[in-house]
Amino acid sequence: MSNIRKVLCWRQKRREGVGTNKKSIPFNKQDYQSLKQRCLVKKTLFCDPTFPAESNSLGYDELGQQSSKTRGVQWKRPKELYSNPQFIVDGATRTDICQGALGDCWLLAAIASLTLENEFLERVVPHGQSFTENYAGIFHFQFWQFGEWVDAVIDDRLPTRDGKLLFVHSAEGSEFWSALLEKAYAKLNGSYEALTGGRATEGFEDFTGGIAESYELTKAPPHLFKLMQKALTLRSLMACSISSSSQDTETKTSLKLVKRHAYSVTGAKEVRNRFILTVQLVRIRNPWGRVEWIGSWSDNSREWNSIQPEEKAKLVYSVEDGEFWMAYSDFIQQFSRLDICNQTPDALSSATVSRWNYSQFEGDWRVGSTAGCSTFCSNPQFVINLEEEDDDPYDGEDGCTILVGLMQKDFRKDKRIGRDPNAIGFTIYKVTGYLKGCNNIHLGPDVLLRQRYTARSHPFTYKREVIERFKLPPGEYAIIPSTYEPHCNGSFILRVFTEKEAAARCFWVVIIITHDLVFTLQDSEVSVFELKQILDSVVSKRTDVKTDGFSMETCRHIISLLDEVFKKHDTDNSGTMSSHEMRDAVKEAGFQLNNDVLQVIVSRYANQQYAIDFDSFVGCLIRLEMLFKMFKAFNKKNTGKIELDILQWLCLALS
Repeated sequence: MSNIRKVLCWRQKRREGVGTNKKSIPFNKQDYQSLKQRCLVKKTLFCDPTFPAESNSLGYDELGQQSSKTRGVQWKRPKELYSNPQFIVDGATRTDICQGALGDCWLLAAIASLTLENEFLERVVPHGQSFTENYAGIFHFQFWQFGEWVDAVIDDRLPTRDGKLLFVHSAEGSEFWSALLEKAYAKLNGSYEALTGGRATEGFEDFTGGIAESYELTKAPPHLFKLMQKALTLRSLMACSISSSSQDTETKTSLKLVKRHAYSVTGAKEVRNRFILTVQLVRIRNPWGRVEWIGSWSDNSREWNSIQPEEKAKLVYSVEDGEFWMAYSDFIQQFSRLDICNQTPDALSSATVSRWNYSQFEGDWRVGSTAGCSTFCSNPQFVINLEEEDDDPYDGEDGCTILVGLMQKDFRKDKRIGRDPNAIGFTIYKVTGYLKGCNNIHLGPDVLLRQRYTARSHPFTYKREVIERFKLPPGEYAIIPSTYEPHCNGSFILRVFTEKEAAARCFWVVIIITHDLVFTLQDSEVSVFELKQILDSVVSKRTDVKTDGFSMETCRHIISLLDEVFKKHDTDNSGTMSSHEMRDAVKEAGFQLNNDVLQVIVSRYANQQYAIDFDSFVGCLIRLEMLFKMFKAFNKKNTGKIELDILQWLCLALS
């Protein structure tokens, strides 16, 4: 019950805007302003008790307490390293991000791309932080985490060895914003070591709240260049890289491209040469320095002589700044991977910038009720209604573009405690016939086992997130996220991006009642004799009905009716109800339950094997009937909502 209370409270806060970037949630319930003010009053420097300057904050294995890599590490504040440390010097730039002794180049690449967009950077690095004015040894940063923005507070004690920062540092030695940002992100994930290994897409998402898709350029779709152009108009962040063995890290190709190194993609243009031929060009930026491509269309290459001077001037093609142009045909041959991070509408302030439309759902997989592909019909279901086709489709095909991302929560934190992630995926079904437009229908086996899916993610994966792009005809679609294994616990968020506005909803939000019974029940074990006692007790207090009490025969009929429902849906003849059998059984008994309620039923009425016996089944139905009747009594205006004072709430909860 406490979990349900938390969910309901969270949903109310979300409606009030809590969890947005402007109303971020204090991570670990640490409020930056109050902590800082307390330190200033006491004239002390902040020491973070939730991420202390100790070995556990460094790591748990290769950076664990007994590791040779952590010997000689000392935690020092910037003022112990430099007499005049600075938070940011002349703005945040790519040279502020130099990798240290931690394998988090994926994170650094994301930070470097962030410096290209001040609007995005300012959402992560709040203004007004320094080592001079009101300095108290405390800083804070904001990150997007699984559907909501959090504000992470840290102290400025940083791991050093021999007087130098151990991890991320700035080329300008006295500048510390990037090192402090890395520490805040490490705290968010449990330790520095938890940041080892990853892809820039993860950092893109956690710094912007966007959804990042990836393309293997050896299998580039035919219209990828047009897609890149469209992504740039939507102010998407893009990065590319060259895959190679770990031994080739940061080595250069003969054309001066760096392997296993993230570049930013900043432009995609079509130009005409003197032969009136259209050439597709891509602009690339090296976040780390001035090493540039020396192939075709590089700075001062002869290909530029075929372009009109005014067009060359627009493209700014010959500045030694680490940014360069190359032909798209060379781009897909030289680079291995392209990542595109699409932004949510709230990330963009300019009214002239095109925007995606965005919907987000949250849910859980629970053992015995909603997890697994073998019990697929019991999984949560969400609906998106695609009404309008895209304008000016990049691939020339009519339809509705939809990006779907399924993310499992606490992916990196689980690594520290040795917990493996779930294998996850999703399937999309078209909603047809009488089910279209319904709010109170859950697609069951009669639909899902007979109707072929419309689209699906690639095979189940253990990654943090599964993302796919589809082009679908207008219509209504149910998206079903699932774990591969049937007995898994986990929490997830499902995000949907569409080019046109699309209505979205959960597919099971209404509880329907078809009976008019009023029972009270304190025990989930019900026999014919107990049922007679319960019914007699209830009606003896009623003045609006006349009876001498229920007969044993009537009670047997009631039990028999429920027994018929029970046996009908006990499809494996086990004598008990599984969660997916329970959903269909209570539906026939007159209830349409959502996954939250089903999970509570399983936790309350099922045994250790997640099976519900007949006595508990009967008790559950009677309890549901009673609760619905109480709700109906309080819902006098028929609004679907009720207000209770404390005494009414206690009576309802204790009845």
